[in-house]
Amino acid sequence: MIKWTLKKFEELTPHELYAILQLRNEVFVVEQNCIFQDADNKDPFSYHLMGWKNKILVAYSRIIPVSIAYDSLPSIGRVVSSPKVRRTGVGKTLMKQSIKKLEQLFGKTSIKLGAQLYLKKFYESFGFIQSGEIYLEDGIPHIEMIRQERVRKYSK
Repeated sequence: MIKWTLKKFEELTPHELYAILQLRNEVFVVEQNCIFQDADNKDPFSYHLMGWKNKILVAYSRIIPVSIAYDSLPSIGRVVSSPKVRRTGVGKTLMKQSIKKLEQLFGKTSIKLGAQLYLKKFYESFGFIQSGEIYLEDGIPHIEMIRQERVRKYSK
């Protein structure tokens, strides 16, 4: 069972911040063999969604308000799950929780993100569509994707 918590940056405890940075570095730097500056000045303005299992951070994403990553849309970034829980559905649950929490914070809105190209089908399963050309970020192919706000039609 995973316990989900969402906090603003200034609400994070030192233990939580360390766990976040440790998980992001484990996957984005070590596992993906990519030397890059993870501290990109967006964390202090973002919300941090953490998935804890037995007091260990196993899933994380960063929910970013409008004008921090993109001028006109909020974003979800640094989506990561621990190698220890992969292929258990945690990644899908993390994205569902991320979208749900973003909508609770900012209302029903379109969402933009920068995705590693190999995860395109994963994000498409949540309604995201490619919105730009492939670009390299830290040597890894990425694409921008948007999930359009869903307009609900009710029948009478």
